[in-house]
Amino acid sequence: MQFTSGVARSARRSAAAVVAGALPVLAFPEPSLWWWAFLALVPWMLLLRTAPTGRRAAVEGWLGGLGFIVAVHHWLIPSLHVFTVVLGALLGLLWAPWGLLVRSLLRGPGPGRALAALVVLPSGWLLIELIRSWEGLGGPWGLLGAAEWRIDPALRLASLGGVWLLSLLVVAVNTAVTEVVALPRTRTAVVCAAVLGAVLVTAGAAGAPRPGEAGRARIALVQPGVFDGPDGADRRFARAEELTRTLAGRDPDLVVWGESSVGADLGQRPDLAARLAALSRAVGADLLVNVDARRTGAGGGGIFKSAVLVGPQGPTGERYDKMRLVPFGEYVPARGLLGWATSVGKAAAEDRSRGTRPVVLTLSGARPRVGPLVCFESAFPDMGRRLVRDGADLLVVQSATSTFQSGWAPEQHASLAALRAAETGRPVAHATLTGVSAVHGADGGRIGPALSTETSAAAVYEVPLVQGMTAYVRLGNWSAGADQYRLGAGMSRRCLRRGRDETGLAGCTRRDHCRHGGAHP
Repeated sequence: MQFTSGVARSARRSAAAVVAGALPVLAFPEPSLWWWAFLALVPWMLLLRTAPTGRRAAVEGWLGGLGFIVAVHHWLIPSLHVFTVVLGALLGLLWAPWGLLVRSLLRGPGPGRALAALVVLPSGWLLIELIRSWEGLGGPWGLLGAAEWRIDPALRLASLGGVWLLSLLVVAVNTAVTEVVALPRTRTAVVCAAVLGAVLVTAGAAGAPRPGEAGRARIALVQPGVFDGPDGADRRFARAEELTRTLAGRDPDLVVWGESSVGADLGQRPDLAARLAALSRAVGADLLVNVDARRTGAGGGGIFKSAVLVGPQGPTGERYDKMRLVPFGEYVPARGLLGWATSVGKAAAEDRSRGTRPVVLTLSGARPRVGPLVCFESAFPDMGRRLVRDGADLLVVQSATSTFQSGWAPEQHASLAALRAAETGRPVAHATLTGVSAVHGADGGRIGPALSTETSAAAVYEVPLVQGMTAYVRLGNWSAGADQYRLGAGMSRRCLRRGRDETGLAGCTRRDHCRHGGAHP
C-alpha cells in the first residue's frame, strides 16, 4: 500500500513538473503576456525545492525541460508529430542539473545561500540557453529573455548585453519571488538585493547609449499571401509581381520579397529574371527576392535558399546563401541515424546546401547597405551582430511561416526582429510570404502597422538609418561570459567548503580541478 502511494505521488509530481515547465510559453507571442515571464518559473522552482531527493530533483528538472521545449515548439507538432516529444525529451536533459541546483540552493533557510541562488540559478539557466542555441540542437528559439521584445527598458538592456542579459534578469526575478514565497527568513536579504538590482537595471537601461540618426530609407515589403496547390508557387509569384507594381510612384529605396518567393534558379529561368528586372525599372528600386531552388553551373550542386538582389538590368550578382538551416525542416541531423523522422512527419527528404559566409549587399543607390538573414537565422543574435560589424545599415529577414499559419509561430518569429534591432542598433525589416511582416527601428520599436497573416498587400515604411554601434555589437556576449565565470567560481567555492553537498556532487580540491566542472579562481 505504501509503495502504491509513493508511485502515485511520484506520478503526480512528474505531471506537475511537465506542466510547470510549460508555463513560460504564455509569455511569448501570441499570448504575449510579457509580465508573466517574471513569474512563470516560480511554480516549477517551488516544486523542485521540495523534491525528496537530489535524484528526484534531477528527474523533475528534466521533465520540466521537456514541457518547456515542447510548449515553445508546439507549432512543430503537425510536421514532426511524436518526434517533437522525442526532441523535447532529449533537450530536456539539459535542465536536470539545474533541478539539482534549485533544490540545493533553495532548500535551506540561510540568507547567504539565498543570495547565492540569485546569481547561480540565472547563470545555470543561461548556460542551458547557450548550449541549446547551437544550431544542431535546435537553435535559440524560445530564449526566455525574448518574451520582453516590446518593453522599451528591456530593449535598452538588450543593446548592452543582448537577449542573454534579459534572460538573466528574468530568471533572477523568478528566483527572488520564489525565495520570498518559500523562505520567510531570507525575505529581508532578498528584498534588499532585489531593490539594489532594480536600481542597477534602471540605471543601465537609462544610460544605454543609442546610435545617432543618419538619414532615412524607404523600405517596401511585399506579402502575397497563401497560395496552395501544385501551381501555388507560380500564382504566388504573379501576385507578388502585381503587388510590386503598385509601388510605382511611391519612391522605395528597396523592395523586399519573402523567403522562397522565387522557386527557380534565375540563371536557368531568364524569363523570371527579365520579369523581376522590369519590376525594378517600374518602381525605381532594387528588389531583394529569395530563390529556393537547385542551383546549376558555378557553385551549384544542391538546393540553396538565397537572398538575391535584382536591379533594372537583372540580377546584380549580389547574393547571400543561407548558412544556418532548420533542423529536420531543411536538413536531418545525422541522417543515417535519424532519417526515419521523414517517415513520421514532414522532415526534409533532401538536405539543403549551406552558404559559407555572411554577405552585406550594396544597392544601386549605395545606401542603405543591407545585411540579409533568411528565416530561422533571425533567431541567432550573433548573425545580426556580425553583419553590423561588417557595415550593414539595415538588417532584412526573409521568412515564410505558411506551414504554421494558424499557430503562434508567425507572431513569435516576427517579434525576434525587435530584439535584433535593439541589440545591433540597426533597423530590421521582417518580410514574409504570408505574415507576419513588420519593420522595427534601431531602438526595437515597431515602425508602422504590421502585415497580419490575413493580409495580401505591399507596404512602404519610412525607416530612420543610424550610425555608431551598441555595446552589444562592440563587446558581444559579455553578459554570458561573466555569468558563466561566476557560476563556475561559485560552485568551486561550495565544493571546496564541503565534502559533499545536497546535490550529491563529490567534493574536490584544487589538485583535481573540481571534477564537476567548477573553475577555481
